[in-house]
Amino acid sequence: MDWHQTIDNYCERLSPAFWAEPVNAVTNAAFIIAAAVALVMAHRRGQLDGAVILLTVILSAIGIGSFLFHTFATRWAVMADVIPIQIFILTFFALAMRRFAGMPWWGTLMATAGFVAFSIAGGRAAAMLGDLNGSEGYLPPLAGLFVVGAILLAAGRSGAGWSLIVAAAIFAVSLTFRTLDMAVCGAFPLGTHFMWHTLNGVLLGHLIVAMIRFGAVPARP
Repeated sequence: MDWHQTIDNYCERLSPAFWAEPVNAVTNAAFIIAAAVALVMAHRRGQLDGAVILLTVILSAIGIGSFLFHTFATRWAVMADVIPIQIFILTFFALAMRRFAGMPWWGTLMATAGFVAFSIAGGRAAAMLGDLNGSEGYLPPLAGLFVVGAILLAAGRSGAGWSLIVAAAIFAVSLTFRTLDMAVCGAFPLGTHFMWHTLNGVLLGHLIVAMIRFGAVPARP
């Protein structure tokens, strides 16, 4: 595999030049801003613990990785883009099971393994629906936000539950913009992928803030 092979998957890109996607590149600042806001909030509330720091570091890595992809636009840059996203999804899910749902570590590990299996199967099933412009793999995490949010609401954890439901709604809108990017090129040459970045910065920052506000730190045995 040629890791330096250039990739053109987005409406805004018209050449292999470094700044061929200026709006897609610059809007990755949303992730960095969201990470900074979450850190400041956690510090002010006295809740800047290892989990929050880890999530903000991964969130910053998402912004950096996506910037690299939308500037270099090569196969290696794809890895810099997608790997931090997947790490954030799995890390937040595990922390949600632990801090929102109050699961023990063994339950958290089992639930996370089940979520991985669901994501793989769900992504493959979604791919059969038709061309979603590469958004298929994000449908299982979207469903996960809705389902876990609903379960938490039913369990009386309204703060965490509503936070995840709101996050799912934001994610649904951002995923729609991601999916429509190439389809709207004729009418809107800039495309809509930049809204995916902007709204996802809001989304992931919102999730970390929810962890700060409603994620009870498990007591030591």
